[in-house]
Amino acid sequence: MRAVSSSLFYNSPKPKFNHLSNPVRNPVIRCIYTRNPCFNSCFTVKPTSITPFSCSAVISHHPGSDNLATAEAATGTGTATEARLHLLIQEFESLLEPVDRVKRLLQYGNLLPPFEQSLKFTENRVPGCTAQVWLHVSLGNDNKVRFLADSDSEITKGFCACLVWLLDGAEPGEVLALKTEDLEAINVMGLNGKRVSSMKSRANTWHNVLVSLQKRTKALVAEREGRPRGEPFPSLIVDADGIQAKGSYAEAQARFLSPNEVKVEELANLLEEKKIGVVAHFYMDPEVQGVLTAAQKLWPHIHISDSLVMADSAVKMAKAGCKFITVLGVDFMSENVRG
Repeated sequence: MRAVSSSLFYNSPKPKFNHLSNPVRNPVIRCIYTRNPCFNSCFTVKPTSITPFSCSAVISHHPGSDNLATAEAATGTGTATEARLHLLIQEFESLLEPVDRVKRLLQYGNLLPPFEQSLKFTENRVPGCTAQVWLHVSLGNDNKVRFLADSDSEITKGFCACLVWLLDGAEPGEVLALKTEDLEAINVMGLNGKRVSSMKSRANTWHNVLVSLQKRTKALVAEREGRPRGEPFPSLIVDADGIQAKGSYAEAQARFLSPNEVKVEELANLLEEKKIGVVAHFYMDPEVQGVLTAAQKLWPHIHISDSLVMADSAVKMAKAGCKFITVLGVDFMSENVRG
């Protein structure tokens, strides 16, 4: 089934847009400007300053068939968030010209509710963004995540509008399940499929917004469950019973200290059978480094070092009878070893 994107804006209790195209029989993706009854329920914002907003791209076989249940059935996805994502991707993939995608983002940016000036404080800023972006997140008693977003960039506001439509009112698990890779199809591309640098920074910005939204959602869930809001200070506790890791960084270090013995043995046996030597730069994943370090005891032709001595180690391995050398590092390191 081919979806034709037409961005139809329908009348609402507060009409702003006119019907922009003629009715068609084929399925269309439509953007509906409607009232979201739950949008203001969880924010401490003056009600008069917020415009109820719900930008719902839905598949419809008949004019007026605009509820999301129809979209879920048509897409075959399991949740409302997945259905919305599917339809949003369909809509942007149908816009082949970058300028059309930009126009669509600008349209959606204009639909964002006003963001209270009182909410534009440091804690609500999204870090790592070229543009100024603000994000306000709350978790309601109904276990639904509510959020507002705003930016001083019109294109970034459009990206934020897409995220608001996708995730406002979703459960925490749905928010955390969305990956930045899922949004690749919505990025604005330059000529011949190459990203224009300014557009790439905009795409990175909305990825940062998603990551910030997910971090704050995790913190709110943790607070509700009586756990610390933030990541625990990374630490390793070593005692007679073993190693206890606190924090994701410490967990990675623990995997370095206690690698999977089965994987270590499998790797060493394979390297010995094929007569493969390994030279690796020490800036690598801790878990990989832990496996290699342990495998050295079973197969000596594994060397982890700085890039300056990787080539010398490879020569020694070749002289010792290794038929192949595997280089774990960046391109210039493999070029040095080959030379």
